[in-house]
Amino acid sequence: LKTSIKYNFKYARKLIRASNLAHFIHNQASSRFLGIQPTGVPHLGNYLGALENWVALQNQYPSVLYSIVDLHSITQPQDPDKLRNNILDMAASLLACGINPEKAILFQQSQVSEHAEFCWILGCLTSMPRLRHLPQWKMKSKQKNEGSVGLYIYPVLQAADILLYKSTHVPVGEDQVQHLELAQDLARIFNLHYGELFPEPHALLSSTRKVKSLRDPSSKMSKSDSQPMATISITDSPDDIALKIRRAVTDFTSEVTFDPQARPGVSNLVTIHAAVARLSVEEAVSAAKGLDTGAYKGLVSEAVIQRLAPIREEIQRLKADPAHLEALLALGSRRARELAAPMLDEVRHRVGFS
Repeated sequence: LKTSIKYNFKYARKLIRASNLAHFIHNQASSRFLGIQPTGVPHLGNYLGALENWVALQNQYPSVLYSIVDLHSITQPQDPDKLRNNILDMAASLLACGINPEKAILFQQSQVSEHAEFCWILGCLTSMPRLRHLPQWKMKSKQKNEGSVGLYIYPVLQAADILLYKSTHVPVGEDQVQHLELAQDLARIFNLHYGELFPEPHALLSSTRKVKSLRDPSSKMSKSDSQPMATISITDSPDDIALKIRRAVTDFTSEVTFDPQARPGVSNLVTIHAAVARLSVEEAVSAAKGLDTGAYKGLVSEAVIQRLAPIREEIQRLKADPAHLEALLALGSRRARELAAPMLDEVRHRVGFS
């Protein structure tokens, strides 16, 4: 209690002095931060599991930031030309899926230098044992029997992304919950050391069912899948979509039912059908009444094709004008810096840099 009173008294005048920061805090009281790596055009699982929900957030909250987190992407080796193209592909995909830069802020993480500087400050408040047990490091360092410093502090940069905008809620997958807990811990540690400033961000877990691989329904749909028939890109042609779904793994029972444990392949198709047609699982199964799994695959294909067609066309249109995409990202990055700069100024002041 003494420590809390000490810090609150010590920094009360400084918070009053920083009127621009106080205004920022008031306006960002319910901000949401969402980051996605520039790995090219998303697949159907990305769209149904995350992006569709992301689009809804910009209509629900006054302050939503969508970041193409290219700093995170270089924790693994990247070809510079491919990375540049992937950034624009991701920007086009987000816009085509419905992200509106007039309602929210869409920006490129590396163009807002405050992220990297704040990451260093938070890194100095983080212990090595705390990072060593996080899933990102344990999984990827084990795959390569080594790992870069960037991969090791990846979760600290995530925390900087979130806290820099005083984000109160962050949409995450279940595999990222422990990383968000680190952001919560760092908010508490910073507040204890330097006075109350950051709210503890909370996870927004998606209620959307996970889309599985079409060739191995025990695994998530993934861009890195070695089987090209396993994943549907949101820019796939109608013929490609139909072929991939036609070759999707099912079973020897012709009736369409939903039982993820006993019938994972068929249940995955039901999940996809329900999501793209905006039906409940029960309604999707009812629509399949009287169809065998072969005929049902045709129904699912048509629903996916209709849902993705306008998105694919808009991506193609946007990618034809890369200068326009670059200008949108530059504008979004400037807007993000307008929010990030006063916050980092206050952090620098409290730490003792100014």
